[in-house]
Amino acid sequence: MKITFRPLLALLLAFCFLLPFSAEAHAPDQSYLYLNIYKDNIRGRYEISMPDINLAVGSELTKPMSMAAMEPYLDQLRAYIKSRSSFAAGQAYIIRFTDVEVVNLEDEEDFIRLNFVLDGLTEVPDELNIRYELLFDVSPNHSGGLIQEHNWKAGILSNYSRLSAIFDKGTTEQSLDLTNGSVWQGFTALVKLGMWHIWIGLDHILFLVALIIPSVVRRRPKTVLADGGKAWEWVPVSDFKSAFLYILKIVTAFTVAHSITLAIASFGWVELNSRLVESIIAFSIAVAAFHNIVPIFKAKEWIITFVFGLFHGFGFASVLGEKGLSGDYMAYSLLGFNVGVELGQVLIVCAIFPILFFIRKTKFYPYFIFWGSIFLILMAMHWVVERAFDFNFKFFDLFKNIFGM
Repeated sequence: MKITFRPLLALLLAFCFLLPFSAEAHAPDQSYLYLNIYKDNIRGRYEISMPDINLAVGSELTKPMSMAAMEPYLDQLRAYIKSRSSFAAGQAYIIRFTDVEVVNLEDEEDFIRLNFVLDGLTEVPDELNIRYELLFDVSPNHSGGLIQEHNWKAGILSNYSRLSAIFDKGTTEQSLDLTNGSVWQGFTALVKLGMWHIWIGLDHILFLVALIIPSVVRRRPKTVLADGGKAWEWVPVSDFKSAFLYILKIVTAFTVAHSITLAIASFGWVELNSRLVESIIAFSIAVAAFHNIVPIFKAKEWIITFVFGLFHGFGFASVLGEKGLSGDYMAYSLLGFNVGVELGQVLIVCAIFPILFFIRKTKFYPYFIFWGSIFLILMAMHWVVERAFDFNFKFFDLFKNIFGM
């Protein structure tokens, strides 16, 4: 669920400025070494295309490559990699292979991912000496790209294309500086990640929108019905202060709630099923929007915000979990990510609130609240069914493509 324009802008900028330094996806005569540098260990993987595997071990694999076809050559390929690559920093580290994955591509060569851990490493060194000679013996024009996929202190999170080094037949050994970073760089990277997650998370944005729409008006009883009930109407606020305090209460409740569950989930104290969490997050939009039509907690919207904000926090925690963050850095990660989320929220509120305040006195505004809330309810319930039951509404495919969800 993503908004279209920001990702497109980011992609365009990346294409314009980073193209000369980016890895091409398994182009001919290219292999890749990915490294993930954590606080006390280094993990990584080799990615080698099917034609290069055939050259390296004399196999005759054909497209589509399967794990069953690859299995007889795995030990030979692992031995080949170990003989032609190494890692050291005062002492040699042992490459211990873990899981293997075969990737099939429609328009490109199939390739294999061989994941590994460096054994013998007690603490991450300042500098890592890397030898990489894969395929140079059988393909003189071959090159190997080194990519730091994750390095918290260097502010690198989920990098899949920016190269740190290139190996070829004339350059088979290079040193990688692992101190080229700081806690501050890691912290600021998490701030950016938190802001980005809010901006591309349409469900989080719509939850805020559902809560913000009534911030510039107040619900007042219009008439008393025969059964003793009341008919309500929306009355615009008279001053900026009351509207601002309403939003401050809403944002504070959301912040406190998601910060609590983000922390307890990130430290592994509580775990919830991701499908359940995502479904409840979608349902929270419907409840907040329904409250705009039929009051559930009159003048206590913060209750809705706080209760469902707890589940939004579990959703945020899944983002940090994907980054593999642990150890002492977790405290910095939580703080940085939370700061980013709040900055992202503030910018969204600052973009929407002035417009709402300006049009609050128009006759159109009560209709905007009603029909806007109806739209949010329909959108949210579509997501609930889609996420809870893994059911795809074909009718919504065009809409989803337009909004990049």
